[in-house]
Amino acid sequence: MKAGIKTTELKAMIVDKQLDDKFQKLYMDTVDLKNQRERYINAIETFENLYGIKEVEIYSAPGRTEIGGNHTDHQNGKVLAASIDLDAIAIVAKTEDSVSRIQSEGYQPFAIDVSDLEPCQDEIGKTQAIVRGVANGMVTRGYQVGGFEAYITSDVLSGSGLSSSAAYEVLIGTIFSGLYNENKLDPITIAQIGQEAERIYFGKPCGLMDQMACSVGGAVYIDFAEEDHPAVRKVDVDFNGFGHCLCIVDTKGSHANLTDEYAAVPAEMKKVAAYFGKELLCQVPRTDFYLNIANIREMMGDRAVLRALHWYEENLRVEEQVEALEKGDFERFKSAVKESGNSSFKYLQNVYSGKNVQEQNLSIALGISDSVLKGNGISRVHGGGFAGTIQAFVPDALVSSYKNIMERTFGQGSCYILHIRPEGGVKII
Repeated sequence: MKAGIKTTELKAMIVDKQLDDKFQKLYMDTVDLKNQRERYINAIETFENLYGIKEVEIYSAPGRTEIGGNHTDHQNGKVLAASIDLDAIAIVAKTEDSVSRIQSEGYQPFAIDVSDLEPCQDEIGKTQAIVRGVANGMVTRGYQVGGFEAYITSDVLSGSGLSSSAAYEVLIGTIFSGLYNENKLDPITIAQIGQEAERIYFGKPCGLMDQMACSVGGAVYIDFAEEDHPAVRKVDVDFNGFGHCLCIVDTKGSHANLTDEYAAVPAEMKKVAAYFGKELLCQVPRTDFYLNIANIREMMGDRAVLRALHWYEENLRVEEQVEALEKGDFERFKSAVKESGNSSFKYLQNVYSGKNVQEQNLSIALGISDSVLKGNGISRVHGGGFAGTIQAFVPDALVSSYKNIMERTFGQGSCYILHIRPEGGVKII
């Protein structure tokens, strides 16, 4: 049974601005609506060129920004994250067979038969693995999967710390939910399925924060203390009412040869937990950690202690950030975010690699931000760190000058002005 609206009719609806209300809700910026109409029309026309004029549905899944909880989720800590108005969109037609045929912009097309859901060694590290893994997660939970044809395009920057991979996983989960399960899957389940697909099928160990923020949408507080059943709640806040913009600056630092730097963060935290006979820091009371710092230093080294110290204090800062937002105290919120960034720099030590101290893109970006904002706004390392991006909350009156100065240093188009998107993975029509 086919579903959706014919591509020709859908293009006419977009031209007539019939989807503007939906676009406004997802992309927030009225100035950008014209660009979004063109983007969607181009995507539909590409779908038509690939598969013909058909009845289709449209799905969207956003990228995410981490606000608080830097490197806490892998120790089952607490996180404040939010979806953003950069997203992956899919033009999708349901088919009668079990084969999912996908063409993503800039990548080679592929087809996956979702009647065969065994992990495939040849697919490790490839997008095909994500689709097969998500389909498997659906089936093992008693949901239906089937074939579809899709064209996918994304403006979630790859390698930017905005979680393009999680957006893709949530997008595929939302497509299966919409096409074959009457949109019955809840966002948390879709996030968990995406994480399983990335871990087991794609072959990349990951926490659950990225998928959860992309799937749930808006500002989201997550407590991972019970990993299989994380406590998740949306934070009722309108960021647009605070007179600040969210800016992400791509410093163009390379992530090459940094795998061991990233791996060392959870590994050293686990070493501290192991001192107490535990696997993760969440299993070790904060007081016990502080009472035993002298012995831990001797056995595990100082950096492991500093990183554990960051973890304990960062969990408290997440709670403070959430409370400040819920009370409408944006200055207190900014202060707590800045403290989080400072802790990441000093104690977690993920702003630059100790292997190459002459390359400190993030440090330069943070230093310039402090000079420009002068306490009126704040900046911090974004995502995993060591290279990539910083995050800044910038007063509206300073956004233009901040953007100009950052792009003078890191190149045209390196500073992205974003908004917190209120919805996660969603079927648009």
